[in-house]
Amino acid sequence: MKMKFRSVWISDVHLGSRDAQSEPFHHFLDTIRCDNLYLVGDIIDIWALKKAFFWPKQYNEVMHKLLKRARKGARVVYIPGNHDEF
Repeated sequence: MKMKFRSVWISDVHLGSRDAQSEPFHHFLDTIRCDNLYLVGDIIDIWALKKAFFWPKQYNEVMHKLLKRARKGARVVYIPGNHDEF
């Protein structure tokens, strides 16, 4: 059974870096339901991507899971952090 929350805030996943926390993030998304999902900075690490492009399959899976949440009616709000800048 998934835990249900009105709002969830997530930051500092750093997809694009080799130290990204994609697996815990993916698992967390599998265990919760929420009406509002706030991605509040450094979800994607553009700084790391500029140095050396690193984007394994599991990063796409995380992004697809986020898009699926939005399609199913969750409000997904993306607020860029300093590592999200181009």
